[in-house]
Amino acid sequence: MRAVRLHGSRDMRLGQVADPTPGPGDALIRVRAVGVCGSDVHFYLDGRIGDAVAPIPFTLGHEFSGEIVELGRGADGPPVGTRVAVDPAIPCGSCGACREGNPNCCPDVRFAATPPVEGALSELYVHPAHLCVPLPEGMTHAEGALLEPLGVAIHATALAKVAPGGSVAVLGAGPIGLLVEQLALRSAGAVYVCDPIPERRAFAGRLGASAVCDPGAEDPTEWLLDRTDGLGVDVVVEAAWGAEAVDVAMRMARPAGRVVLVGIPREDVCSFTAGEARRKGLTIRMSRRMKAVYPQAIALIERGSVDLRSLITHRFVLEEAGTAFDLVASLGDGVCKAMIEIDLPV
Repeated sequence: MRAVRLHGSRDMRLGQVADPTPGPGDALIRVRAVGVCGSDVHFYLDGRIGDAVAPIPFTLGHEFSGEIVELGRGADGPPVGTRVAVDPAIPCGSCGACREGNPNCCPDVRFAATPPVEGALSELYVHPAHLCVPLPEGMTHAEGALLEPLGVAIHATALAKVAPGGSVAVLGAGPIGLLVEQLALRSAGAVYVCDPIPERRAFAGRLGASAVCDPGAEDPTEWLLDRTDGLGVDVVVEAAWGAEAVDVAMRMARPAGRVVLVGIPREDVCSFTAGEARRKGLTIRMSRRMKAVYPQAIALIERGSVDLRSLITHRFVLEEAGTAFDLVASLGDGVCKAMIEIDLPV
């Protein structure tokens, strides 16, 4: 089969590898769509995320969907021929975190495209069948691939505990930030969005943001305080790449407010002014991937509560994977979500 593998920083190559074989409990999936995620880009640029170092060569891609073409012995999942989205996380199921209902925090979790587990930028992929979720009629493969980032946004929004009529600030209007915005708008009285990229700010505005800030043109904290009578917001969701955005989040939150950190900082370090957060008595939550939320995500889409299709601004074929990653890494051409489609249109 064909697969795209990372051979070094910014070095993606299409080649032939052996077809995978499903083991007991597994499904063999013909991959149809793979989204390019910011965490993939960390590996693409630096070969690592924190202490997770990608072996070379290595296959990226954890936001994906496809069709089940074969089932391993004893597989407990959808039948052959089913179009599915795939939950990329494989928790152990037996540790304390898993037993407590927090499989996203499992210390032994295996995750697609996180070493040592290869990713799905290939024509075929093997994954546990019970983690394959059928796509409803009318949902495209590309939308199915976006169930993973929507799941991340659902989990982050749940941690945020947005009260009816409350106020929210979202830092970063990439795919996760825009999905958080849409979810927050379902109950919040005001949602403010900050992003340095004009196209993303425009996107946030079209989705219904109360106001949108260009942090390159004005101080985002002062901008927000001007709009909240100097108080700040109930909840800040940081969905950028960390760095100074974390400190900005602490300054934007009102006393006794909440801050949810979703972004993965490139240097694996985040910092903020301790006195600011301490005096306010902020609740700070680190958002780790998601739990089993695909059914909830599908229901949101079917009700029209979330728009996934418009997030896809660029489409590529498997041979163009390197170009897709370069585009997302550069944040050029107004890119929001780049989707790599394999063989069939979606």
